[in-house]
Amino acid sequence: MKFLDQAKIYLRSGNGGAGSAGFRREKFIEYGGPDGGDGGRGGDVVAECVDGLNTLIDYRYAQHFKAQTGQHGMGAQRTGAKGKDIVLRLPRGTQIFDEDNETLLLDLTEVGQSVTLLKGGDGGFGNLHYKTSTNRAPRRADKGWPGEERWVWLRLKLIADIGLVGLPNAGKSTFLSATSNARPKIADYPFTTLQPGLGVVKVGNREFVMADIPGLIEGAHEGAGLGTRFLGHVERCRALLHLVDGTQDDVAAAYKTVRGELKAYGGNLVRKKEIVALNKTDAMTEEDIEAKRAKLSKACRKTVQVISGVSGAGVQKLLGELMVLVEKQRDGAKEAA
Repeated sequence: MKFLDQAKIYLRSGNGGAGSAGFRREKFIEYGGPDGGDGGRGGDVVAECVDGLNTLIDYRYAQHFKAQTGQHGMGAQRTGAKGKDIVLRLPRGTQIFDEDNETLLLDLTEVGQSVTLLKGGDGGFGNLHYKTSTNRAPRRADKGWPGEERWVWLRLKLIADIGLVGLPNAGKSTFLSATSNARPKIADYPFTTLQPGLGVVKVGNREFVMADIPGLIEGAHEGAGLGTRFLGHVERCRALLHLVDGTQDDVAAAYKTVRGELKAYGGNLVRKKEIVALNKTDAMTEEDIEAKRAKLSKACRKTVQVISGVSGAGVQKLLGELMVLVEKQRDGAKEAA
């Protein structure tokens, strides 16, 4: 399934049904009087957060969504039926913005969350509604009220337990494919990953979700490379796994470049818990590993894991530490709630 994390769509709720101007016409009833029913209410536009989706591809080709108009009222005091609602099934982490793409209208963060975006128009009154002691045969019947309409932007920010960050070609896709059932594109050139990928990582009888974020380069927060579009996905991750390519000359500069972009983007990305790993050690000598590990540890001021996504060296130990970190973050979220 193709990944799509942004879409612009048109929404319109249903118009209300018109009221009826009917009169009783039964045999032997000389003055039957008015009996026109009211029109039905128009359908609503509802946004619902559902499980099992991680893309907005359903809104790439179908961009207009209109709820049903309420049915008209009828004689014999029959009220028209309510128009059918239209439900937008959206993945968890979807934000809905107004047409200016800046005003946040709704943030869907929990599965099962359901919110009415646009309410349907009220139905018009039938002539029975206007019957009084002095107006015994009103012929007035109202049209239904129009529904609401607007253009909105859908923007998806993937919600994952661990976000994989690093420079292009740091081995993020290889690590994700080696630790989960995800099969991202892997090649020996930068920017292989053009959209985020998700994978479920199992550690014993426990599991967590890991997101492969496309490579960041210097100036990404200003639109360089793949730009800020995918930095937003990092916002929803509980913690980060920062992979650094051990085969490059300056591992400290590589680490600082990515950290600088996270800080410049904002959103408290730099405050997220982070584990740093030196990757591609299968292509390095023991002396190089120790030298670059010490240099990277000095730059990040924390213990650096040494792994190889290709050979699997150090991967299981790293997954165990990630699982502990994820559980701490989950417990902290429960206490905060």
